[in-house]
This record gives sequence, C-alpha cells and structure tokens, in this order.
Amino acid sequence: MFTTMLEGTRDDWMHIAAEHMKHQQSAAADQIIDSLKRLEAIEVGFGANQLVHSLMTATLARRDGATDEEVVAALCHDLGKLFSIPNHGAIAGEMLKPYVSDDIYHAIVHHQDFQGRYYYEHLGKDPNAREKFRGEPWFAMAEKIVDRWDAPAFDPGYDIDPLESFEPEIRRVFAAPKRAI
Repeated sequence: MFTTMLEGTRDDWMHIAAEHMKHQQSAAADQIIDSLKRLEAIEVGFGANQLVHSLMTATLARRDGATDEEVVAALCHDLGKLFSIPNHGAIAGEMLKPYVSDDIYHAIVHHQDFQGRYYYEHLGKDPNAREKFRGEPWFAMAEKIVDRWDAPAFDPGYDIDPLESFEPEIRRVFAAPKRAI
C-alpha cells in the first residue's frame, strides 16, 4: 500500500475499491440505524419523540403499500434534525440522494414546505408554500409522503412497527448507491 495517492498503482486502487464496496454493504445501513436510534432524544415540543414520529411515519407508509424506498424515506425524513432542525429536510435529502429516486429525494428536501399547510399560518408564514412546487415531477410524491404518512404521525400511543422490523428495507436501500454524487 502507498503512503501518498501520488504513488498508487492500479492494484492498490482495485484493492481499495473492493474494500470500499465491502464497507458500503453494511456500514451505511448500520450508520442509518444508529442515527435513527439517536432521534429518540429529540422531542422538540411534540407529544412523540422524533424516533417514534419516524417509526410511525414509516409504519403508515408500509401499511399503505409503499415501496422499500418510500418506507425508508419516510423513516429517514427527519434524520437531518440530528444536525439542524431548520435545515433538516435538505440534510436528510442529501443522505438519501445516492440511494433513492429523484422524486423521493426532492420530496424529502422540500417536505417542510409541504407540512407548512398545517402550521405555517400560525408562524406568520405562507401555508400554501408547497404551491411554488406545483408542476414539479415530484410534487405528488411530496404530497403523499407528507399528507398520508408524515403529518398524521405524532400520536405517541399509535401501534408502531419497531425499528428492527425496518432493517431489511434499510439494508436493501442502502446496500449500494444508485449513483455517485
């Protein structure tokens, strides 16, 4: 192995690429699962902590017949709150981007403006903020994620599926990027 990239050979890089792929096949999913567990500590004024909210959102998606990508997006849509609540959609979207469709990526990035229908007016903002995206190919996906799964998902007494039950979907979606960023 080299000590500087300037000395790397084809054999070195083929070995490194193989090791990266082995790491990718488990590390990304493991990191997502660990990050989801950390959402339990974030309550931020809701009746359900952010892990319960995420599990409820994903449970609603799963019970609605959503695809693996949609279930995982529902589960991970608020992961960005681990770093920044005002920017959580953009952060979560970038985490998901290599693994999900463009429609799902954009829906997650902009989901807060779609949620705005339910609360923006109380904060002096435009409750119709989602309308600026009408006509975008991902608009219907964002409506589905928010209106059917995310917005109703704040009942701490709801019968949610446990995090462990989502592991197969997480592992399938995060097994390998669909595209490099």
